[in-house]
Amino acid sequence: MVLTRETSAGYMANWAARLFSRELERQLAPTGIAPAYMPVLFALADGSTLTQKELARRAAVEQPTMAATLKRMERDGMIHRRQDPGDKRSALVALTPLALGKVETVERVVSAINALALEQLDAGERQQFLGLLGRVIAVLEAQDADLGS
Repeated sequence: MVLTRETSAGYMANWAARLFSRELERQLAPTGIAPAYMPVLFALADGSTLTQKELARRAAVEQPTMAATLKRMERDGMIHRRQDPGDKRSALVALTPLALGKVETVERVVSAINALALEQLDAGERQQFLGLLGRVIAVLEAQDADLGS
């Protein structure tokens, strides 16, 4: 087998992710929301509060990456932090009213981009595609956990 980008699952998944990110960036630019903010928005859009450590775990990124994202979001007025009453060394992160006010727009944009990306698939294929991606992700997450990363 000759390796080409079309035969590499990793390359194709990364390529699709970059294209999703570019389209998100283009459509969300007027709102002040960057694609990098999406994991935090997904985790906190219901008004909940989480620690930086938990946000990093949910986003599957390293703590320094999450720290940098939260610093930019704080600078942009999208999050605020308060001391965790259960652990004085930790802070709880929540979306500000400004960010919460943008959640509906973000949801609309994300839905439109997903619909565009999947428009060539029928409902069954969409469900199958997402199921297959979920299985691939589960295998790679298990491998990552086994290696202690």
